[in-house]
Amino acid sequence: MTEIKHNVTLRRPHPIQQRIRDSPAKRKIIRAGRRGGKTVIAATICVEKFLQGLRPLYAAPTSDQLETFWFEVKKALQEPIDAGVFKKNETDHTIERPGTKQRIKGKTAWNSDTLRGDYSDYLVLDEFQLMDEDAWGVVGAPMLLDNNGSAIFIYTPPSLSSRSVTKARDPQHAAKMFQKAQQDTTGRWEAFHFTSFDNPHISKAALEEITEDMTNLAYRQEILAEDIEEVPGALWTRKLISEMRVTGHPDLVRIIVGVDPTGSTSNETGIVVAGKSADGHGYVLDDKSLLGSPGEWGDAVITAYNRNDADVVVAEVNYGGDMVESNIIGIANASNQICRYKNVHASRGKAVRAEPIVARYEKGIIHHVGEFPELEDEMVTWVPGESRYSPNRIDALVWALTELFIEQPIPPDPSRFRVAGAERKW
Repeated sequence: MTEIKHNVTLRRPHPIQQRIRDSPAKRKIIRAGRRGGKTVIAATICVEKFLQGLRPLYAAPTSDQLETFWFEVKKALQEPIDAGVFKKNETDHTIERPGTKQRIKGKTAWNSDTLRGDYSDYLVLDEFQLMDEDAWGVVGAPMLLDNNGSAIFIYTPPSLSSRSVTKARDPQHAAKMFQKAQQDTTGRWEAFHFTSFDNPHISKAALEEITEDMTNLAYRQEILAEDIEEVPGALWTRKLISEMRVTGHPDLVRIIVGVDPTGSTSNETGIVVAGKSADGHGYVLDDKSLLGSPGEWGDAVITAYNRNDADVVVAEVNYGGDMVESNIIGIANASNQICRYKNVHASRGKAVRAEPIVARYEKGIIHHVGEFPELEDEMVTWVPGESRYSPNRIDALVWALTELFIEQPIPPDPSRFRVAGAERKW
């Protein structure tokens, strides 16, 4: 019987996409600019592996990315699907050869739990910078054991504006993997970098014009796909923070929880805990900043206050006014917990408020107890007068340290915010 052949339609890759496609490395990591063609090459490779009889699995944290991948896969395999050679399931985003284990699948996945439930011998993790690290380390890597499978990691350097959606504990985990791949001498890893300009199918004029709509930092990250360690003009440097980092701290005479409530539902509330020792040194103890409702961030404030045995919560009220105070104290009262509270108002610009605190870092008297990746990334990339986002973690840090080093401590007042049934510590 004559075998009937069917056409499979794949896009012609641009030169860097071709290098990725041809690389024999078992682990590939791609750092690419927006609209650079990273998802298209992922779809192309997955289709090729599927036609070789493998089980490629593509995962991305957003449905938009998944749909881009799925569109390319369906387009490539449409003729054999129509002929009944392959079976397509739109709900599960799968295409398979009936009666075999040969299958290609796409899914949304943020973390290890959402990636579970499948097995694969060719895994692609797209927008990897937004995923929890366990998606690879706990589930993805073991998934490839049976058939000594391969993996591709794809990411665009994360801007601070994307931090509100990331599930990563360390926002730089993809960048660190890229550096590891660059240093590999065994041939097992290969790193690829291309910018939005490397895609010949998008408008170069539009790319040039977009510089007028983006900050220099966002342009370098999103278009040029640069991993930015720190930015000229930022108030802090990584060296300044790292040189005075410690693993522990002495007894502290005062501990403050600084809070910077957000004025937007898309921004985080800054929550940073800091303390001061008897010798006049300051210690950053915790960063509990989060994107959440007033109830969620209020509960995080109270938890940080009690867990660190803090003396007072200091919160900026420029946006929320009395709501900020009533929210925090109301949550404390509802759970029968103690919370001492102080309002602060921002009468000066963020950079002006931060300068005295930066000076203390430069004098070597402020220490980070451990690492706080998201806080420190914000510290070394926020540029006064240029960055267009509100640095909520920096603001919370500055409020806490200002209360410790510059403002006069408020005297104990046993009559304020006493909680029924609880004994005050004053």
